[in-house]
This record gives sequence, structure tokens and C-alpha cells, in this order.
Amino acid sequence: MNFNRPEFYGYLNVFQEFSWMQWLIFSLVVNIFLYLFSIGLYLFVDKTCRKDKLQKEDHPVTKSDFLLSLLTVICNSSIMLLGVFLWKNHWIVLDSNTPAGIIFLEVIALILLMDFCMYLFHYAAHSPYIYKILHGKHHEHVSTNFLSLFVLHPFETLGFGLMMIVLLMCYNFSPVAIVIYLTVNLIWGTIGHLNREFFPKKSDRLGIGTTKFHNLHHMDESKNFGFYTSVWDRLFGTYKE
Repeated sequence: MNFNRPEFYGYLNVFQEFSWMQWLIFSLVVNIFLYLFSIGLYLFVDKTCRKDKLQKEDHPVTKSDFLLSLLTVICNSSIMLLGVFLWKNHWIVLDSNTPAGIIFLEVIALILLMDFCMYLFHYAAHSPYIYKILHGKHHEHVSTNFLSLFVLHPFETLGFGLMMIVLLMCYNFSPVAIVIYLTVNLIWGTIGHLNREFFPKKSDRLGIGTTKFHNLHHMDESKNFGFYTSVWDRLFGTYKE
């Protein structure tokens, strides 16, 4: 499909006519689908990947983690509804006439900007007081499982979402770039919480935030705060090889 053709953006006009009840249902359906997609992707890679586990055992799946993961889905839906509210009130403006080359650059920009913001947020979340309240639950998963990505304190989930909202308020991104970025974000988060290395051995040398890179963070909480890359850890001295 050509994203620059007017008929593509005609589909966006449908969303402008949604009632708030429709938006509520839509946001829940989308986020439940993404939640199930992440779990399915995790299990598929885990079953088909021939590489040895990074740690001997996966973290056990508990009822409390399952309920917290569902709360994360609700928080993500809330962030989506906030984004819609800001869009309807013109605080967020979407550029519907973006060439493909610019869309690509916007995706790269979102990845790099969010990587920097998430590094700072993640680093701050490890300060003793905030860690105890917000981030400690996630780090109970020293090893990981298919729910680890979603085992987050609600304020932590909302914090990550609000960073994205702020970026969208600062620049008129293409809706296509936003969708591509959010897809990359979900897949990257899922792969990052595998208990098997997904990336080729040389990936870390290229500054990519590999599965093992994030797994080492779960084992040593003072290192490797980056998400998509290890660039900021290398710059600020928090990188562990």
C-alpha cells in the first residue's frame, strides 16, 4: 500500500468520527492484541531458537505477575486514550503528507530519542527510593519469562507512555512512522526479555541493545540501562560487556 496516497489517509478520517466509547473499546482491543502477540512471539522464539538459555531456568509465572501484566495493558490503553484526547484538541498534530524517506527518518528519530529518554528514566528508576516503590517488582525477574516485559508498576508504565506523548507534541510525526515505531518497540521489548540470545554475536559491537545486554542488566542492576542501543551506557559509563 502506498502510504502517500490520499485514500490511505482517508482511513484516518474514520477514527475522527469515533465516539469515546468506541475509542475505549478500540484501545483495549488493540492493547490486548499486542499483549497476546508479544506472548506468542516470545513462546515461538523460545521454542524454535536453538541457542542455549542465558540463565538455567525461566522466572516462574505467578498469578500476581499475570494480574500486574493485565494492569499494564490497561495503563497502555489509558495512554492511548490520552494521545487521542490531545490529538482531538490539536495538541498532537499528525502529518498526513509525509514522503516515505521522511517516514523512515522519523522512525529512526523516534527510536533514538526514546532510547535516550528511556535510558534517563530507567537510570532514575534505579535510585534507591524510586526503585523500592516503582521498579523493584520488575527486577524480581532476575531470569525472565513471557510476562516479564509487562510486569511493571503502573506509574512506570505511564511514565514511559508520557515520554512518547511529549515527543508527539513536539513534532508533527506521520501516523505511519508512529505505528512502525510502536511495532518495533513491542518486538524489541519482547526479544529483550527472552532467556535466549536472539541477535548475532557481533551485534553488541554495533551498539545494539541485544537480549544478553538486557539480561545482564537483570543480573547486575547497576549496568546496561539502555533499551534499543548500548550507546548511552557506553557514553555515561554504565555499560557492561
